[in-house]
Formats: sequence, structure tokens, C-alpha cells
Amino acid sequence: MLISRKMKIVLKILTYLTLVLFTLFCLFPFIWMALTALRPREEIRSTNPTLWIENPTLENITNVLTNTPFLTFFQNSVIVAFSATFLSIVVSIFSGYTLSRFMKYSGVKLVSFTMLLSQMVPPVLLLIPLYVIMNQYGILNTHLSLIVAYTTFTIPLCSFMLTSFFASIPTDLEEAAEMDGCSKVATIIRIVLPISIPGVIATGLYAFVNAWNEFMFGYVFINDSELTTLTPGIMLFQGIYGTDWGSIMSASVLSVLPVLVVFGYIQRYLIEGMAAGAVKG
Repeated sequence: MLISRKMKIVLKILTYLTLVLFTLFCLFPFIWMALTALRPREEIRSTNPTLWIENPTLENITNVLTNTPFLTFFQNSVIVAFSATFLSIVVSIFSGYTLSRFMKYSGVKLVSFTMLLSQMVPPVLLLIPLYVIMNQYGILNTHLSLIVAYTTFTIPLCSFMLTSFFASIPTDLEEAAEMDGCSKVATIIRIVLPISIPGVIATGLYAFVNAWNEFMFGYVFINDSELTTLTPGIMLFQGIYGTDWGSIMSASVLSVLPVLVVFGYIQRYLIEGMAAGAVKG
């Protein structure tokens, strides 16, 4: 059925209008959070909340940065998130390469099935066993406990993500490198990884966001406020008799900004990585 030019324009307008509405719907919580961070205390407690801010102020953000241990929480999150991301990527590169090249072996298939099965177990079910293990090894209430936990739960999915990227690389390149005298590890580092940079970055972004936003393990494993990460640290703004919503929203906005900056900076690599992982050569 032929569609007139006018009808095409109408359909295009409706499509973009629908996309704009869905975008606003998804962004509204963040917009409201940012607006609340800029409101004075009187407007936050108003019984008639609106999107308009009569007297915008940076008092809440200044209070979070100067009168609270927010910067300590931020530093702890940076240490834990980057360490967990680095370890996850290093292990996942070799495991993903093995899954993509040696899946025909029964042992590799068993490992792949086991990794897939591990993703079906909710982390909360393993909270108590992991707590006991961390306590026995003496690493409870340390950053190492969080790094180990985040890395353990991130590796399986990172491995599967990298498997699809590595499977799209022709084996002829590896065979040529091996004929030139490269070992298997050297082939992965010099040939496979440079081609898979977009996929590695996309996988690393997933691992980073997962470690940055995690709450449960950070809340249970860490008791010392000087070692607390951002997500459980924000809870400290909630008192027994009241809640400082301005500080909570300001801390939430400041904790989200690094992720947004990272997304904006590597968005091009993320799209390339998703496209590369979806097509096999």
C-alpha cells in the first residue's frame, strides 16, 4: 500500500514525538533529583512541589562536598570500581577467547555451562556464604572483599560478551601470527586485542557500572565509614528522626556524573562494540 508524502510526514512526527515522551519519562527521575539538589530546604519541604525553582542554590552541593565524607566515599568507589573492572577484563579476555576458539571441547562446554548457571543465582543468596568466607580469610571490612565479590559476579557475563567479539575475528590472522613465531598469549595481546578494542571497552563499561552502583555487598561487607563506597555511603544522610533530602539528592547527582562522563566519552566505542559483537565474520 502506497503512503502519501503528507502521511509519511505525520508518521515521522508521531514517531519522534513518541520517542521524546519516552525519553522524558526515563529521564524524569534524574531531572527531579537534579532539581531537588538545587532547591533550598524550604522548597524541598513544600506541600506543593513544582518543577520551577524560585530560589536556586548550591548550598546542598557545597554542604555535601565540605561537611560530609562524600569525597572519601567517592575515592573508595573509584578504587574499588577500577580495580574490579581491571581484574574482570583481564580474566574475561582469556576466558572469552577460550570459549570462542575451543568450544568444541567438552571441558570448555562444561565451564561455559557452569558460568551460565552462575548467572541464574541471585547474589543475595550467596551473601551469607561470601560473608563467612571473607571473614575466614580476614579480608572482611576491606576494599579487597568488595573487589573479589564484584569481580566474581562480573566475570561470567563479561566472558560471554567478549566471546561474541572474539568469534567475529578471523582465525587466519592468528595463524599468520603463530607462523611468525608469536605464542598464544602474544597473539591475543598483539593481534586479537587491538581489533577487539571497542568490545573490550563496552565490556569494561559494564563491569565498571556494575561495581560503581552496587549496594548490597558494600553495605554488608564494610563497617568502617572510612572504607565505605558511594551507594551505601549516601544512606548516612538519612538520620533517625529526619532525612536531609537536599544532601541525598546532591550526593546522588554527584555520584551519577562520573558515569555520565564516561558514557559520553566512550559512546562511540560502545556503539562500535555492540555492532561488532552482533555480527560474526
